[in-house]
Amino acid sequence: MKFLEYTPFDRLNDFLSHLNLGERTIKGCLEAYSCKHTGIDKKLSLSLENEILDYLGKSSDADSSSPDEFLLSRSSRKTLIYLVLTLNHVYPDYDFSAMQAHQFFTEESWDSFKQIFDAYMLEASKEWGENNEGGSLLDMTYKALDEVVKLAECEIYSYNPNSDADPSIERGATWSFNFFFYNRKLKRVVSFRFWCLSNLMAEGFHLDGRAYEEDEDIFDNMDI
Repeated sequence: MKFLEYTPFDRLNDFLSHLNLGERTIKGCLEAYSCKHTGIDKKLSLSLENEILDYLGKSSDADSSSPDEFLLSRSSRKTLIYLVLTLNHVYPDYDFSAMQAHQFFTEESWDSFKQIFDAYMLEASKEWGENNEGGSLLDMTYKALDEVVKLAECEIYSYNPNSDADPSIERGATWSFNFFFYNRKLKRVVSFRFWCLSNLMAEGFHLDGRAYEEDEDIFDNMDI
């Protein structure tokens, strides 16, 4: 996977880099990747393929019902492998292959994405409108995504892990979403993640951390 730079995302990423709304801060980032494998990706891709096949085998052995039909397709498994590889590039400090990340992906539609965006990015959309003569943040996002990956040809997925497997959960985070727009023809994936931090909780963690450091200083200066 190779990171691709696209100027249509620059304005949105700049706006969502740190949108302070008083009691909360919203962050977001759009990144595009080519699905062309690097040397490391090829090895991980093979490992993921074997891991998914092993998962399917165990699922069919443990349950009389058929395993996930979507994963039975070679093409579908390839798509999920691209998504996991994208996650590995977006969050290089995490190893998603070790936690069966493919189990947490859900196929979405533009309408389902729009519903989530409208509900959770309402305040961000108002802020965008006030600073852009009433323009729509969702419309701008649509145009940018369409220019990079042609939405009419895209498959849309969301990554919905439990909290232990969610790398976007920061201290004070109240919600987070990870969406992927995959164009099979272009062999291109766009990651769009956005999340919300409670400034009050974040300040509390910061104060607790300072108190802990002060305690350490006190003990360091004590003779034992």
